Amino acid sequence: MRKRLLSTAIAAAAVGALVTPAVAQADPAHPHPGGTSVLGHGSRAGTAVVSGHNEPGTRLRVDGARTRSAHTLPVDYQVQETGYWCGPAATRIALSARIAPPSQGDLAAQLGTTEAGTDHIGQVTRVLNADLGTGWYETKEMPDDPPTQAQKDLLWNDIVLDIDNNYPLVANIVAPPGNQPPGYPSDQTIYHYFTVIGYDDANRTVLIADPASFSGNQIYWLSFDQLASLVPPKGYAA
Repeated sequence: MRKRLLSTAIAAAAVGALVTPAVAQADPAHPHPGGTSVLGHGSRAGTAVVSGHNEPGTRLRVDGARTRSAHTLPVDYQVQETGYWCGPAATRIALSARIAPPSQGDLAAQLGTTEAGTDHIGQVTRVLNADLGTGWYETKEMPDDPPTQAQKDLLWNDIVLDIDNNYPLVANIVAPPGNQPPGYPSDQTIYHYFTVIGYDDANRTVLIADPASFSGNQIYWLSFDQLASLVPPKGYAA
C-alpha cells in the first residue's frame, strides 16, 4: 500500500488538425528512436515540447529529466486512437513510465470505456493499480469550482510526490471556452483525460502529455494554477 507523506485526501475529445511541427515529429507506427528532450526550450507555461503529427495512434518516446527544480518522467506517448479513447490513452501513457503498457483497445475494455467516454476517474485509478499490481493510486475528487486552497495544495503535493516516485498522474478535466490548454477548440467545452508527467517548482508549471493532440499540441508545459482550475468538478488519479 502507498505510504502517505501527506494529509488524507480531500474528499472525449476529437483529434485536432495537423500543424507544422515545432520541436519533433513522430512516426505513427514507431516511437521516436532517440527520445525527445523535455527541457530544451524551458518549462514556462505554454512552452511546447512536442507538436506536429497527430494522426490517431501517432507514438513517440519522451525522455525524462531531473534538475534542481524540475523532474519529468520518461513515457511512451501515443495519440488517442478514437475520439472517445482519451481515458485509455491517458492511462496507457501513465502506465508506460513503469511497464510495457497494454494497447488502448485493451485498456478501453478494462476501463469500461464506451462511445460516451470513460465515465469517472475512479475507473482509471482501478485499472492503474490492477495493471501495476500496486495500491499506489488513489482517486482525488475536486468538487469545488474554484478549488479551495487546501485542494490546490494537495494537488501540488500529489504531483511532486507521485512524479518523484515515478508515478505519472491522470487528470479528468473540464475545459470551457476561455480556460483551455493550447490548441483546444475555443468554441466548445471539452471533457477530457490527460496525463501529468512532470513539474518545475521554479516556474510552478506541470508537464502535460495530452493524447488528444488538439492542433498538434501533444507534450506541453501548463501553469499549475490553470491545471488546478481545469480539474473541478472532476478529479484525478494520484
